[in-house]
Amino acid sequence: MNSCALSVIAPAKLNLFLHITGRRDDGYHELETLFTFLDHGDELHFQPRQDSRLELAPMNGVANEDNLIFRAGELLRQAYQQRGLEVCGVNIDIDKRLPMGGGVGGGSSDAATTLLALNSLWGNKLSLDELAELGIQLGADVPVFIGGSSALARGVGEQLQAVDVPQHWYLVVHPQVHISTAAVFGHPDLPRDSAPLPQQWQHAEHRNDCEALVKKLYSEVEKTLQWLLKYAPSRMTGTGACCFAAFDSERAALDVLEKLPTEWQGFVAKSLNQSPAHTALGLN
Repeated sequence: MNSCALSVIAPAKLNLFLHITGRRDDGYHELETLFTFLDHGDELHFQPRQDSRLELAPMNGVANEDNLIFRAGELLRQAYQQRGLEVCGVNIDIDKRLPMGGGVGGGSSDAATTLLALNSLWGNKLSLDELAELGIQLGADVPVFIGGSSALARGVGEQLQAVDVPQHWYLVVHPQVHISTAAVFGHPDLPRDSAPLPQQWQHAEHRNDCEALVKKLYSEVEKTLQWLLKYAPSRMTGTGACCFAAFDSERAALDVLEKLPTEWQGFVAKSLNQSPAHTALGLN
């Protein structure tokens, strides 16, 4: 068991496209989406304790039972204990950099990184596939962060095909609105009938099926997409609210960031085909 402290980046993700091909009887949606990671994210800190307790530093008044980091830790601890495996207690703290409700996977990435880091601290007794099975209980996006590779995801997001995605510098803009993923997926006007991707999916026409609805419900998202479009093709990630545009160089992206309206927030980051959390934990 590892007694050393760990600090690990929980990376942002972008949905480079998001197609909704149907809705299941249980209410979940069938998706086809392309994930890639960014070299920017929250930073989680894990400090082993002398007892067996998990302690999470307070986060903006969010109760532990509602916090995906704490829930991930408890889920993994229960899985270890059910197998008769020993665990140590851990203090967990976070430097929060990713916006809540931004569509860049902040909560899901935090949960996945917690599973990966605690598994490392406790001796890597569970496989990545076993961690992904735990992670899907916390959110449909968690398994891609567990897998650690850019991926084409199908099903509810759990069927992952690792792919290499061309790397770019991205300007990501958050228009300072919070969007509920559940509200978007539950909305009657959400399109749910996209045709499945062909075998040569790279050459198909891609889009975000949530974008038109979100623009209609949140005018600030539409303003953001139109503003970015002056500089490069723009798209929304996930269910929003973050929007992004790709650039060939860091300097080009930073030049546009400097023009960003003061009421919005933004950052520039390079895309990655391997999660920095996996790199830090030696899982590549």
